[in-house]
Amino acid sequence: MNGTAGIRVWKDRVAHKMMIILCASVLGLAFLMAFGLFHRAAPILALKGLGELLFSPEWSPARGQFGLAVFITGTLWVTAIAMILAVPFSLLTAIYMAEYAPRIVSAVLRPVVDLLAGISPVIYGTWGMIAVVPLVRDTLMPYLSERYPFFPFASDNWTGFTGLTAGIVLAIMIAPIIISIVDEVIRNVPDEIRHASLALGATHWQTVKHVVLKKAWPGIIAAVILSLSRAFGETMAVLMVAGCNLHSIPKSIFDAAYPLPALIANTYGEMMSIPLYDAAVMLAALILLAVTTLFNMIGWGILLRQERKAA
Repeated sequence: MNGTAGIRVWKDRVAHKMMIILCASVLGLAFLMAFGLFHRAAPILALKGLGELLFSPEWSPARGQFGLAVFITGTLWVTAIAMILAVPFSLLTAIYMAEYAPRIVSAVLRPVVDLLAGISPVIYGTWGMIAVVPLVRDTLMPYLSERYPFFPFASDNWTGFTGLTAGIVLAIMIAPIIISIVDEVIRNVPDEIRHASLALGATHWQTVKHVVLKKAWPGIIAAVILSLSRAFGETMAVLMVAGCNLHSIPKSIFDAAYPLPALIANTYGEMMSIPLYDAAVMLAALILLAVTTLFNMIGWGILLRQERKAA
């Protein structure tokens, strides 16, 4: 009996140490990725200041100019459009699924939302080229440019490959993420809180607005942050519809945009011919890694804190 108990204790200790080693390996992989990118970006950081690289709009590798401002602005531009379009729609959809939809409707919608979240970005990009580009070029651009001839609608780019196009495609991509998380967060709000509000005479909408959403607000913020991270780092779909061929800061939603992920995907094969090209692109990758990691840590940290409070 004692021998059997000793073997069980030994197995438990071995399993515990193996899990610690595996967890440390995953974390170590992230640090190795960051260190590798920093090592490859070091040559350009040694020659040019980080502020110059981040805020200079001049990108001409042949002349030794590697300003990333155009690409950082393009990333922020496209991401902002996507978030503005996706967040209100996703929040209202999640509220409907969690609070108003019949059970059979919710049971159908939730797998569909999960399916949409798992579709390859290439499919979204292809759909964007087929459907969204013509919509922007033939409908939205003539309509808005005629009625609002000034910033931010006026543009000389009439191809349909614009920051707005990329923002629409990104909004559709990140909407399932927001819907899924917010729906789960709202459903985790205790029913006792709802019943207490209704017992005091509040309507269903008043209960949702002033009680349920207030309780679920940290989780909603986490969902927005996680979707922001996804939008910030998206590559293929944006590359296909954003018109990534102009090295200039976009001034209109109808201008082409050139985000950081598209820069990395577009230029990686060319960089070996120019000495500092590799270092500049690796710096862009390091910035992308740092920002997306920060967003994910904040978002998941908020969700874990909410789960602990609920427990």
